[in-house]
Amino acid sequence: MNPANDLDVLLQIESRALAAADVPALRFTIVNETHALAPYRQAALFDGTGGRLKLVAASGLVSVAEDSPFAVWVSQFARRLPQDGQLHRIDHADAAEVDQPGWAEWLPEHLLVVPLKDRRGELLGLALYARETEWVDRDLILLERLHLIYGHCLGALQQVQVQRWTTRLRRWTRGRRRNLVLLALVLALFIPVRLSVLAPAEVIALSAVAVAAPQEGVIGSFGVAPNSRVRAGDLLFSLDDTVIQNRREVALKALEVARVDAHIAQQRAFDDIRGRADLAMLMGRVREKEAELAAVDTLTQRVEVRADRDGVAIFADVNDWLGRPVQTGERVMQLAQPEDAGMLIWLAVADAINLEPGAPVQLFLHTDPLRPRGGELIEASYQATPSPDDVASYRLRARFEDDESLPRIGLRGTARLSGDWVTLGYYLFRRPIAAVREWTGL
Repeated sequence: MNPANDLDVLLQIESRALAAADVPALRFTIVNETHALAPYRQAALFDGTGGRLKLVAASGLVSVAEDSPFAVWVSQFARRLPQDGQLHRIDHADAAEVDQPGWAEWLPEHLLVVPLKDRRGELLGLALYARETEWVDRDLILLERLHLIYGHCLGALQQVQVQRWTTRLRRWTRGRRRNLVLLALVLALFIPVRLSVLAPAEVIALSAVAVAAPQEGVIGSFGVAPNSRVRAGDLLFSLDDTVIQNRREVALKALEVARVDAHIAQQRAFDDIRGRADLAMLMGRVREKEAELAAVDTLTQRVEVRADRDGVAIFADVNDWLGRPVQTGERVMQLAQPEDAGMLIWLAVADAINLEPGAPVQLFLHTDPLRPRGGELIEASYQATPSPDDVASYRLRARFEDDESLPRIGLRGTARLSGDWVTLGYYLFRRPIAAVREWTGL
C-alpha cells in the first residue's frame, strides 16, 4: 500500500476523532472508521475507567446489548487479556483452552489488542480487532499512532463531560436558588409519614385444630388430599396396623392357653387341695391376659383417625408422610375453617419497629400482587425465634378486614406493617442512626 495514502487516511480518521462531539460518537469512530486504515472483520471497544472492562461499542452496531451471547462471552474473554498498556497480537492457537471454543464461534483467527491511554498514560480501555489474515508490522505502527490520538480525545471528552455536570450543579446551587433548595430539603425532613416495614407472610387459619398421631406407629394411608374439605367423622389417615394385629393374635393365643390351664386346674380342684391353690393363681393369669387383649383392642380402635369437626385438611404432601414413623402426639395435619383465614408474618429482628395490636397490615400475595388485602395486627411474640428461612424473627398474627375477600389458606406473599407516625427524616435515617449507635454505643 502507498505510504502517502496511509498517511492521508490516518489524518482523515484523526480529524474525525478530534471533531467528535461526545464519547459515544468517538466510540463509533473507533470501531467503524478504523477499518479504512487497517481492514478487519470485527471490532469491539471496552471501557476500563471503572476498574473492570465493560463492552461499550462493537463494529456494525448502534448499541450493544449486554445480555446477548456474544457480549457475555467477549466480556469474559477481554478480562483475561493482557492489560499492560502494550499492543498484542494473539492467534486462536495461542488462546487459553477455556477461550478456544468461544473464539472459534465468534471471532476470526487473528486478533489485535490495542490499549487506549490518556495523556498521563492511564489505561482508559481496550480495542479489539479481529480478521482472517495476520497482523503485520505496518498495521501495528499505524494503529498505535491512531490510538494514541483516540486515547487523548477520549480522556478529554470524559473530562469535559465531568466538568459539564459539575458546572450544571454549581449553577443550580448558586445564590438564592441554592438557599431555597436547602430550605426545602430541611423542611421536607419534617413531613409526617407512617413508619412501615415489609416482611414475608403466609395465609393461615387463626384457630386451626391440630390433628396428631394417637399412638406410636407408621403412617399407612390417607383418606383425604391436601387442602380438601372434610366433614365430621370422615377418615383422615390411618396407621399401619400390622404390628398391632400381630400383638392381638399373640394376646389372644395367650388368653386361650391361660383359660385352658385354668379349666384343668378347676377340674383337679375337686380332688386335690393343692389344685385349689393353683386355680386361684391361674384365674389371675386369665384376668391378666384378658386385660392385655383389651389394651391391644383399644390400640386397634385408635389406628384410624377421623375428623371431629368440619373444615379443610391442611398438610403438605401425602408422599411426605406415607411410611414415616410418628410419635404419640406428633402433629400430622390441621383442620381449619376457610372463613377463619388470617396472616402469619415473620418480622426480622433487624427490621423490627414498635407495633401495637390493631396496627394496619396490608398483604401483597405473590399470586395477586396488584390487589392488596387489608387487615390488622392481633398478636406479636415477645421473643424472637428462627423463621422458616432460619432468620431470627418475631412471629406476628393478623386478621383480615371484614369486607375483604378471604384468600385461600396456604398462599404466600409480602406484608407491609404500619407503625407510629414519624418525620420523614427519621424514616430515612432510622437505620443509619441505629448502625452508628451499634458501632459507637452513643
